[in-house]
Amino acid sequence: MRKRVGLTAFVLLVAALLVGVPFVWGSNMLGASSDAAAPAAPAVESPAASEAPTRKAAPAAPTAPTLPEALLHSAPVTVNATGFWSWTVLDRRTGTTAGSDNAGTAQRTASMIKAWLASDYLRRTPNPSKSNLSELSQMIRNSDNDAASYFWGLDGKSASITRLIQTCGLTDSKAYIDWASTLVSARDAARMGACIGDGRAAGPKWTDWLLNEMRNVAKDQKFGITPALPATEQAGTAVKNGWIARSDGKWHVNCLAIGTDWVLSVLTVYPAAKGQGYGEDICSSVTQQLQA
Repeated sequence: MRKRVGLTAFVLLVAALLVGVPFVWGSNMLGASSDAAAPAAPAVESPAASEAPTRKAAPAAPTAPTLPEALLHSAPVTVNATGFWSWTVLDRRTGTTAGSDNAGTAQRTASMIKAWLASDYLRRTPNPSKSNLSELSQMIRNSDNDAASYFWGLDGKSASITRLIQTCGLTDSKAYIDWASTLVSARDAARMGACIGDGRAAGPKWTDWLLNEMRNVAKDQKFGITPALPATEQAGTAVKNGWIARSDGKWHVNCLAIGTDWVLSVLTVYPAAKGQGYGEDICSSVTQQLQA
């Protein structure tokens, strides 16, 4: 009897196992991975990615206005001439220069240097006597050589040229024998003109006075650059030319003019037999071509 009851219990246990195990397995009660059974969560876009403000580009820096060309400006220049000639034009607004290939070759200035002699004296002598002021006027307007020698001495002779080089930033020039023999290149002459025009040379008190004297030089000394300018520009252009026929048988004719927005210097050396007018014409030709 006991054997039969035990057998019956064993059969019931096996049956229960056959039915219950599949149920437990399928019901996930044994701890199967929740990731496999759980539905996928909907993707959520990051606010930082979807709603970040668009960064605006920085505004471009304003472009500097382009200056119109000065009346005299860089341009091709051709002169069919015997001997030496060189030139430099300087834009007074920007300080830029253009010139001939030999613009750094120094030549004797002759009377062109008188504009510096006056400047040097006035800058160092803010209250000149009436007689000295009159002498300065004669030296500039009529190119008086005695007055030039007088102020050459008062300025310390070669020491004045040393100050010229330092004050106006010259690179090719030097003192030599006397005032008329001072060696200055075309590009240094243009720098000297700019230095006179902006007040470094004569100082703030006397610059306007000096430029007015240079605008009113004697009519026969306005050769070269001035006649080649438009009529409306001639009266306002400051001038100091230099000319000398030396014992070496050559003319040295130099032209220097200071306009509203430009400075032009032209140096020439050629056989004396050709006369002063030959150099004057070279100065005029260069001026005309730089207006093209």
